[in-house]
Amino acid sequence: DFYSLLSKLLGEREDVVHVHKHNPTEKADSDLVAEIANVVQKKDLAREITNHDERDNTMLVRDRIHKFHRLESSLRPPENRHFSLQQPKRGEGSWEKEHTGDFHIEEAVEWPGLDLKLGQVSGLALDLENNLVIFHRGDHIWDENSFDSKFVYQQRGLGPIEQNTILVLNPSNAKLLHSVGKNLFYLPHGLSIDKNGNYWVTDVALHQVFKLGADDKEPLLILGVALQPGSDKNHFCQPTDVAVDPTTGSIYVSDGYCNSRIIQFSPNGLYVMQWGEETSLGRARPAQFHIPHSLALIPDFSQLCVADRENGRIQCFRLETGEFIREIKHKSFGRELFAVSYVPGGLLFAVNGKPYPGQAEPVQGFVMNFSTGEIIDTFVPLRKSFEMPHDVVASEDKTVFVGDVHARAVWKFSSTEKMEHRSVKKAGIEVQEIKESETIVEARLKNNPESTDPLKKQEKQHFVQQTSTGVSFVLITTLLIIPVVVLLAILVFIRWRKTTVYGADGEHKLDSSSGRILGRLRGKGGAGLNLGNFFASHKGYSRKGFDRLSTEGSDQEKDEDDGTDSEEECSAPPPPPAPSSS
Repeated sequence: DFYSLLSKLLGEREDVVHVHKHNPTEKADSDLVAEIANVVQKKDLAREITNHDERDNTMLVRDRIHKFHRLESSLRPPENRHFSLQQPKRGEGSWEKEHTGDFHIEEAVEWPGLDLKLGQVSGLALDLENNLVIFHRGDHIWDENSFDSKFVYQQRGLGPIEQNTILVLNPSNAKLLHSVGKNLFYLPHGLSIDKNGNYWVTDVALHQVFKLGADDKEPLLILGVALQPGSDKNHFCQPTDVAVDPTTGSIYVSDGYCNSRIIQFSPNGLYVMQWGEETSLGRARPAQFHIPHSLALIPDFSQLCVADRENGRIQCFRLETGEFIREIKHKSFGRELFAVSYVPGGLLFAVNGKPYPGQAEPVQGFVMNFSTGEIIDTFVPLRKSFEMPHDVVASEDKTVFVGDVHARAVWKFSSTEKMEHRSVKKAGIEVQEIKESETIVEARLKNNPESTDPLKKQEKQHFVQQTSTGVSFVLITTLLIIPVVVLLAILVFIRWRKTTVYGADGEHKLDSSSGRILGRLRGKGGAGLNLGNFFASHKGYSRKGFDRLSTEGSDQEKDEDDGTDSEEECSAPPPPPAPSSS
C-alpha cells in the first residue's frame, strides 16, 4: 500500500537514520511524518522542517504522529485515493504555507471566448464535465432605474429575458454546447452547480432562488416569493448566490443586497437557520455583512466562505452551526471584494472591484492559500481590461474563468506551471486527491535531485562498507595462513633432513659436521628432536616450558589442529548486511 511504499522510500534516508541514532523513538517518528508529508503534499506547496527546537517538542511530535495515523487509516483503494484530515479548532495548532513558488496565472490569449456576444455576465460555474457555464442578462441591464427605494423591481413591463440566459461552452474552444433559461429571469445574478449537475441560480429582480435541471425548461424548486422583497423565512431581498453541500444536500443562500444574512435550507427547501447582521459603524465585526455577494463551499473543511463585498473581505463559517471561523483580508483587496471560489486541495480564488478615488489598489484576480489566507499570486488580463469582474470560477488543473458584468466578457486564465506539492500543516490538514500516488512519488524522486542525494550517499556508504569488510577478511586470513605455512616449512625441512641423514637402507650417513650439529639437536634421545635441549645449549635459554616433540607421525595431527584453529579464527560473525537502497 501507499504507506508501505513511503516507508521504504523514507525509512533508509540518511537524515532519518542519523536521527534514529540520536533518539530512536520520538525523533524518528517525527521526521518520518514530516518526510511523508513532504512527498505527498509539497505541493504543495515546498516545505522543509528546519526548526530543531520545534521538532524537540514532545507534545508536537505526538500530535503529528497521531494525525499521521489518522491519515493512514483514511486511505481509500488505489483507484480513488482521496483522503483528508480535519483542520484544528480555532486557536489550536498552527498553519504553514501550502504552496510556494513556481506557480503563476496568465491569460490564455488564444481562447476565443472573449469575443462572444453576451449580456451582463453575472455568474460562472463549471459543470460535472468541466464545461464552462455562463449566466448572463441578455438584453436586460441593472441600472439606477431598476429598483425603487424599497427594492421593488421597476421594469417588469420589459418581461422576462427572451434569450437563453444559461450557456454551456467548451472550455477549450468556447464552442456553444447547450443553452437554457429563456423567458424565466429578469435580472440574473448568482450561479452554482450541485453534484448532480443541477443549476442553482438567483434573480435579484424576482427576489428568488431557482433549481433547474440541465435540460429542464421549468424549475425543479423555487425559493422566495416572486417580485416581493422581504426579510422573513419565506422572502429574500435581492439574493446574490447559492451553494449546495455535496454531502448533506443543504442549501445556503446569501441574502443579499438589502439583507445581511446567510440562510440555510434543507434539501427540500425547508428553512433551517440563518446567521449574520448588518455592519455597524466602525470596523466590521465577525458575522456582520455589507452585501454578502458570493459563496464558496469548502467541503474539505466543512466551511462556507462568503465574499463580504463592501467590507472588502472573506469570512468563513462552520457549515453545521454557522459559527464564525476566520476572516481573510488584505490591503490589496481594496474596498470591495466581489467573488470567491475554492479549488479542492487548498486554493482560494477571488476578484476585487475598482478602487475608490484616492486609492491605488488595482482591480485584479487573486490566488490564495486557503490554509493561511496568504496571497500566492495575482493576475490581470492581457486583452482588454477588467471593469467590474463579477464572478470567478476555477478548476482543479488551475484553469480560471472571470466574468465581467460591465465589460460583458469572460476571460480564461491558466497556470504556467503545475503545482508540485499539496497542503502541509503542523496540526493536520487535508492531503489532496492522488490518483496514482506511487507514480507521483516516483516522479518526484526523479525530478528532485535533493531527494536522490541521500540514496546516492547511501550507495556510496554501502560500497565503502563492503570494501572495508573485504580488506578486513583478507588481512585476517593472511595473518592466519602465515604461521601455518611456517610450521609446514619447518616440518618439510625436518623430514628432508631426516631423509638425507638416513639412507634408504636405514644406515647413518652424516658427515662429521652434520653429525655434530644433528647430534646436538637430537641429544640423548637419539631417535627424536628435542627443541628444549637445542635452546638450552645456547646462552640465556632454559628448557623450562619445552616438551619433547616427536617428528614421526605428527604431520597429520598437526595439520588437523592447524585446520581447526584456522577455521575457528575465520568463523567470526559475518559483517551485517548493507542497508537496502530501495
